[in-house]
Amino acid sequence: MKLTQKTYFLLAVIIGVSAVNFYLLIFTSQQNQDILHSISYASDLKVIVERIGGTANSIAGGNEGNRAILEQQISDFDNTYARLGVGGNIGGLNLVAVPPELIPAYTKVGDAWIPYKDDAEKIKKETIFDSKVKDGLTYVLGKNGDLVSLANGIENDLTPLDRNYNKHKIIALEMISLAKDIGEKTLLYSIGEGGNVTSALKKDRILFGADLKKLEGLPLDDPEYAVYGITTETLPEIPRQNSDSIRQIDPIWESVNVKLVYIESNTLLSKDFGSALSKLNSQRNVLLNVTSDFVNQWNGIIDSQLHDKVLLVQLFVVADIVVFVIVILSIRKSLSPLETLTKAISHVKEGVYGEKINYSAKDEIGELADTFNAMSITIQKKDEEAKKVEIAKDEFLAMVTHELKTPLVPIQGYSDILLGEHLGPLNTTQKERLKIISSSATTLLQLISDLLDAQKLELGQLRIKKEKNNLKETVEKTILGMHPQAMADNISLTFTPKKDVYAFYDDDRIKQVLTNLIKNSLKATSPKTGKVEVKLEEKNNEVVVSVIDNGRGIPPEAKGKIFKKFYQADTTSTREKGGSGLGLSICKGIVEAHGGTIWMESEISQGTTFSFTILKTEANRTPI
Repeated sequence: MKLTQKTYFLLAVIIGVSAVNFYLLIFTSQQNQDILHSISYASDLKVIVERIGGTANSIAGGNEGNRAILEQQISDFDNTYARLGVGGNIGGLNLVAVPPELIPAYTKVGDAWIPYKDDAEKIKKETIFDSKVKDGLTYVLGKNGDLVSLANGIENDLTPLDRNYNKHKIIALEMISLAKDIGEKTLLYSIGEGGNVTSALKKDRILFGADLKKLEGLPLDDPEYAVYGITTETLPEIPRQNSDSIRQIDPIWESVNVKLVYIESNTLLSKDFGSALSKLNSQRNVLLNVTSDFVNQWNGIIDSQLHDKVLLVQLFVVADIVVFVIVILSIRKSLSPLETLTKAISHVKEGVYGEKINYSAKDEIGELADTFNAMSITIQKKDEEAKKVEIAKDEFLAMVTHELKTPLVPIQGYSDILLGEHLGPLNTTQKERLKIISSSATTLLQLISDLLDAQKLELGQLRIKKEKNNLKETVEKTILGMHPQAMADNISLTFTPKKDVYAFYDDDRIKQVLTNLIKNSLKATSPKTGKVEVKLEEKNNEVVVSVIDNGRGIPPEAKGKIFKKFYQADTTSTREKGGSGLGLSICKGIVEAHGGTIWMESEISQGTTFSFTILKTEANRTPI
């Protein structure tokens, strides 16, 4: 069987096994998900029960608005319970019906829900407060101000009397305090706060009534007085002219006392409402217990089913492993010759050409081996030819650049001698022509020098002499040499050194880098508004040198090519500034020869920043 046919067959086996596993996985996952949704709904029954209890207690606290919430909660339980019995889709989620073996537990939940629901319905409908107790509280609170005022009046009536009435005055002060306490405790009782406020209110009532009888000179024969240790006292009779407030407070107290007695013997909650709330709270635990038992039994059934499914999955996993082992062994046997081919290709990648693969089989691998052998021999021949061409090109370029440089030196030298009028005076026209010759010769010499440097970098022959130098001084010297050009172009060229910075580098080569970068910035900026700044920044074991301008910037598409040989961002025939396109490539080569890196950041119309690093120590130096 051919390799392709065998591969297709094995792939078909793998796809078939994967399809079966995928189907089982999706089916089991969906089934488990539906069951989990159902159990989650069953657990929601307990949550709803707790919410109903909390809402009922909230209504008992006077929150009448919660009656509608209670009605909705009762409806939620009914709907959830009914849905669990039949299953179906709710809000995009599938629910399974209660399994037959869980019907008894499910029925118990419904049976416990019926009385709980009845009490919740009563709470929803019944009046919360006993109207007679409520009216009594309202009456007492309304009359409490009169009691306090008249108690104060009694104290004022007794003030003019002599010391024989000191006991009366003490009782009057006590009545004022008790009247205020009765008002406060009644208020607390009316808003459902204060703990055991009823017993405290009863004590204040009895003490107040006893004090009033003492002032009126009446007997204290009520058995309630003995409970609080109140005994009869013989006090001088209060003169009639000083007992006016006592006569006024007596009828008011009689009516208030009757109301207080009723309040003490009855609760603020209505009896029907209170009974329903009490039964609801006691039945809640019963309903919660049977619901928890229902959920737990369902979880137990799932655990049992899950165990069976796990066994089934384990069997399929074992079968899958066997199939995949067979497939892997078959593929390995079929593709083992490719290892030899891979090694041979890696040798080609490393530059070893001409190697042959010995493989005699007549399958696809054999055809591939024959093709590789032919390719390897062809690449070997092409590589040898390319090396010869490259050597010839380098020799030719070195010879041409050297030969071009030789005649240019005397041309530039004699142009400068003639311009200096050492061989006789010149007229204006002659001087202008000689300046053009001198400038063109200088430009051509710079171009040839760039070509030579680029070639030396390409061949690894550029000499780098690293020494410990003061980088601040190097920058200052470079700036000094570039100032005439900056002044001629009316461009600001600045460098603000802070301190000496020492690093290991070739002074002449770094000056060459700086000069190239500053020239580029001067070309990129406009006269009068142009600004070029050089900065130094120390970082750990290196120094970052930056040349910053506010020129026209470099287009985004040129940023990745700017350091390539002969590349220029502006390649139009009308570009304003000349150049060989080698400057930045040479800068990159020099910086990297120093073990540093160079990069550029630019925004159109915002300016450009060229930065490079120089090591401060001799560590990790790159020899040339």
